[in-house]
Amino acid sequence: MTEPRLNTPEWTVSELSAALKRTVEDAYGHVRVRGEISGFRGVHSSGHAYFALKDESARIDAVVWRNAFARMRIKPEEGLEVIATGRLTTYPGRSTYQIVIETLEPAGLGALMALLEQRKQALAAEGLFDEARKQLLPSLPRVIGVVTSPTGAVIRDILHRLEDRFPRPVLVWPVRVQGDGAAEEIAAAIRGFNALPEGGPIPRPDLLIVARGGGSIEDLWAFNEEIVVRAAADSHIALISAVGHETDVTLIDFASDRRAPTPTAAAEMAVPVRSELLARVDGLGRRVTTCWLRAQEGRRVALRSAARALP
Repeated sequence: MTEPRLNTPEWTVSELSAALKRTVEDAYGHVRVRGEISGFRGVHSSGHAYFALKDESARIDAVVWRNAFARMRIKPEEGLEVIATGRLTTYPGRSTYQIVIETLEPAGLGALMALLEQRKQALAAEGLFDEARKQLLPSLPRVIGVVTSPTGAVIRDILHRLEDRFPRPVLVWPVRVQGDGAAEEIAAAIRGFNALPEGGPIPRPDLLIVARGGGSIEDLWAFNEEIVVRAAADSHIALISAVGHETDVTLIDFASDRRAPTPTAAAEMAVPVRSELLARVDGLGRRVTTCWLRAQEGRRVALRSAARALP
């Protein structure tokens, strides 16, 4: 039988738990952990999010506090493989530990594409992409609202193209188009234009363009966020999405009334060429006049024939 080591220091449970807490939190004050989100059932009523990160042989409890959750570009979703950045904390009263997550990022392009497809299917199942929801674009809008960055080539390209084709009054709602807070600003701009009253001091647009230039899937991610897609789908003003280049596709493209491959193409969709429209109207006017003259000539001929038939 093994004899107890009398020279081993004696700890109380509280002392040992406190020592372990210091050791763990000092050694792992800031960590990056790769794993799959498990057990996420949505945000708690407190605003915090609770779930676990797991791999093939282990799991660790995780929490995202309310303030950190609000700032997250990528939100937790069940089954998503992520890289979580945060710090380890322990609960001495229960001898457990967890990671307090500050940021989440998908674990590679494959995880990001999987998240995109999952979100696309969920929103499509709600009917947000149905063709029956689509509105016709006005043939010649009175006022055009543009949601984009106020600086850079995109807004200049749109304004120059509109000026070349058919100048129209333009209202620009400036937003960030990538990074923290971008999705919230874009959604607020779409809803803000819709909230403008008819006949108010600020003219209400009858066409919206939501635009940004090209970039990586991470750069364009704000336009894949659910808050932006729902704002576009709920818009009572016809909306053109013009995000990235021709090969870039984001979820707002499915919810918008029309997708333009580029911001410049969106301006071309928005208005006709003024000279072509005038020529068309002039041609239609000539056809109407010609038809009227033919009808009048027919009536004169009929009248003369009737007059000759009189006794």
